[in-house]
Amino acid sequence: MNMRKNLKGAVGLVAMASAVALILSGCARGGDSGNEGDNGETTASPGITDTTLTFGITTPLTGATAGPGNCTADGAIAYFGVKNAEGGITFGDGKTRTIEIKTYDDQYDPQKALANFQQMVAEGVFAGGIGLGTPTNRAWREAAIDEGFPQVLAQTGDPLFSNREESPWQLGFVATYPQEGRAFGEALVASGEPHKVAILSQNDDYGEGYVEGFKEAIADNPDIEIVGELTYEATDTSVDAQLTELAGTGADVFFNAMSITPLVIAALQKSQQLGWLPSWFLPSNTSSPVAILEPGGGSAFPGIYTVAFSEAAASPAFQESEEGKVFMEALAEYTNQDGIPGFPHCVWSWIAAATLEQAFQNMTEPTRESFMEALLNISDFDAPFMLPGAAIDTTQDGIPAVSEVVVQKYNGKGYESIEAVG
Repeated sequence: MNMRKNLKGAVGLVAMASAVALILSGCARGGDSGNEGDNGETTASPGITDTTLTFGITTPLTGATAGPGNCTADGAIAYFGVKNAEGGITFGDGKTRTIEIKTYDDQYDPQKALANFQQMVAEGVFAGGIGLGTPTNRAWREAAIDEGFPQVLAQTGDPLFSNREESPWQLGFVATYPQEGRAFGEALVASGEPHKVAILSQNDDYGEGYVEGFKEAIADNPDIEIVGELTYEATDTSVDAQLTELAGTGADVFFNAMSITPLVIAALQKSQQLGWLPSWFLPSNTSSPVAILEPGGGSAFPGIYTVAFSEAAASPAFQESEEGKVFMEALAEYTNQDGIPGFPHCVWSWIAAATLEQAFQNMTEPTRESFMEALLNISDFDAPFMLPGAAIDTTQDGIPAVSEVVVQKYNGKGYESIEAVG
């Protein structure tokens, strides 16, 4: 387990030998809220007392994806650091609790993620989630369902995590991969111009989801032609061969569904070496101006586009706002982040933590069932740092907490929202 700065006001986990995990697949649809003890009182789930609740995050804290991985934990750590310092959060049962975040390093390795979940259970953690990665989150999904353990606000665009019937104990946070791919395809169609598109995608559900959504959006438009389509493995150390082949297509748009930060940077550089300068689409989790586009030379391309739902921490408006100042001060005090975070996941994690707080405020019993019921009934939540046009709504089956996204274009420093790719 990764050791990080302690949350101010956090209290160590109190062992609850008499607590039991309650497994009820219908909890998200209004099932029982808990078992009753001999005295008629509801038995609390593991990881929650009258004064504390423990939440676990397994995410890559080291390795190739450590940059965004640390951010997925740090935003939540900072958010609850502030809340704990203010005295805690008043829950729906009237009791005020501080939130302890426990972090676990999975190095983007599914087997380590599963082991981390098993450690959460052994340590009596109440619920987990927010961590980065499709294969890592999938690795402990079935075990979480069997355990009746909430795995929530996962930072994966895998649609499976938002299927209430198949995954009653799960909820995704960021837009699904098909949502993102579809949004870009719609913006490309809205340009009203013919385009030749080359596609490079990760050979798994991540890449397939992006491509699926994109193809759906352009299906009825004969002016948009896919002239080349290749894949790569997440374990690959280079995509130079794929870039060289795709450059030969003469495509003016490159749909690049990649999740590995070093490979995205290398792909940007290789494309320039080849003299191939198409417009690019990048997934939201690998589109950081500071960490990816600047070292990759993104300004050399006529347009780099992504989808977003949150403000960027690097923008002047964010830095000058009162909420932005609180965010930056909290990161500095409670985490190891140094200056403006290079990845959007820190802001996303802060928003996810604010969404958790909404659920805590509405759960009327100290049980995982009550928590899931409250979490899956959040609508019209005006979360901090959300962009106009984006939304948090957890009530829609098949849709994650982030229900709407907007397309943005890189302007050399950050991103600005647009209506069409052009």
